[in-house]
Amino acid sequence: MRSVYLTSDHQEFRRQTRRFLEQEVAPQAEAWEAAGAIPRDIFRRMGELGLLGILFPEEYGGSAGDIFFAMVFLEELPRSRMGGFCAAVAVQQFMATAHIYKHGSEELKQNYLVPSITGEKVGALAITEPDTGSDVAAIRSKAVRQGDHWLINGAKTFITNGADGHFYTLACKTQPQAGAAGISLIVVDRDAPGVSVARRLKKMGWYSSDTAELAFTDVRVPAGRLVGQENMGFYYIMDAFALERLSGAAMAVGSAQLCLEETLAYMRQRTAFGRPLTRFQVLSHRLADMATELEAARQLTYHAAWLMAQGHACTSECSMAKLYTSELAKRVTDACLQAFGGFGFMEEYPMARFNRDARVGTIVGGTSEIMREIISRLMIGESQPAAAQQSQGQAAAAGGAAALMRSLPGLFRPQAVPGWSAVFHFELAGAAPDKWTLSVREGSCSVAEGHAGQADCRVEMSAATLEGLAAGSLDPQAAFMAGTVKVSDLSQMLNYLKAFRLGNSK
Repeated sequence: MRSVYLTSDHQEFRRQTRRFLEQEVAPQAEAWEAAGAIPRDIFRRMGELGLLGILFPEEYGGSAGDIFFAMVFLEELPRSRMGGFCAAVAVQQFMATAHIYKHGSEELKQNYLVPSITGEKVGALAITEPDTGSDVAAIRSKAVRQGDHWLINGAKTFITNGADGHFYTLACKTQPQAGAAGISLIVVDRDAPGVSVARRLKKMGWYSSDTAELAFTDVRVPAGRLVGQENMGFYYIMDAFALERLSGAAMAVGSAQLCLEETLAYMRQRTAFGRPLTRFQVLSHRLADMATELEAARQLTYHAAWLMAQGHACTSECSMAKLYTSELAKRVTDACLQAFGGFGFMEEYPMARFNRDARVGTIVGGTSEIMREIISRLMIGESQPAAAQQSQGQAAAAGGAAALMRSLPGLFRPQAVPGWSAVFHFELAGAAPDKWTLSVREGSCSVAEGHAGQADCRVEMSAATLEGLAAGSLDPQAAFMAGTVKVSDLSQMLNYLKAFRLGNSK
């Protein structure tokens, strides 16, 4: 497949990945689906082939590939012919371990990330609870610090790799009264005392993946298992959702592509009224429509991936890609099953499984309804500066935003971020000037008009938003969640929030 985004290396990687999946995984699909489990040795085999550390650096055993190697891999995963296998591998590589790599200590990386890349350990991301799904801020599982340990109590559900995995990247409340600002991520071993699989969940599809309901009863975990900073878990989760949803989009594209290929092959050899089904215009035109939509879905997904690779804010595009591709995959599998006629309803043909497995795509990683809510909020947020342009312009003319930017060196607290160096590029809609560079180096801070140097973090907001944050009338969490403030690197932004006295911060 020719693409402006893909090089010959990406294409060769696609061929190698497809060959592995078709030769070593797909032939086992019936057995693994019947068993409701994926043998652990296939993870070790994928580790040997370098398929579990695509985005991770070589120092941890990864391939140091770019985002399009990940996109190619995720598109090819459905060649396994098991949606459950796709889910298990994607969770292992792009969700459970992503937080550990990005925010975890070196000890956590050596003990969990490295063996996950080799396939020796399989991880799970444990966020969803029996009475809390998309509303992450409402989780109830708690972790209480007791000396050099955390004491954890709570329950999780719908956890992929939850029954047969080796560890969980667990979201829990470490400061319950603080809501979203009191959530932390902690790594918990599956075999730790007090951890139990309450039950394996029986699903409509994804039979091969183990999906579990978990219980945590007085589980003692060393304090060093905290991922990143205490009470910053909500930010980490929100930041990682873009990659999770992009992963879901790429797998949906690959699933729909395989479905179309299977249907076309069937229609070529199946005859009715003395001619192949491909000669019936009503069916062939339906395939043409689906192929066209699928190509549009692929390009939307690739565009979102490119934005991510370039460090641009891409929450809206990743949500759009996940929404469109998952809904499309559902439609494509339904239409393809129809083309198979009665055979499509038979378990001996692939369409029954394809149809079951595609259905959950509009639910996992944020439902289609949540995707629409995110997109609409971002749209409204983008329109607000235009609607309030006059008032923002007046504030900018009075030097509000410019004065605030120039005041940042006086607000800098080097003791809060010892050894930190970074360059920020600010873009402030409605301000004059609207571009600024903030540099932190060797305990000092400087601000200059325009963009200079290579940015470690790009920040986009309106002048009014900056003034609201500085005055304390806007909550940074709410601004970040609503997309009013867009950042390219969350870790750098967290250091920024610690380093500067803004609004009511202490």
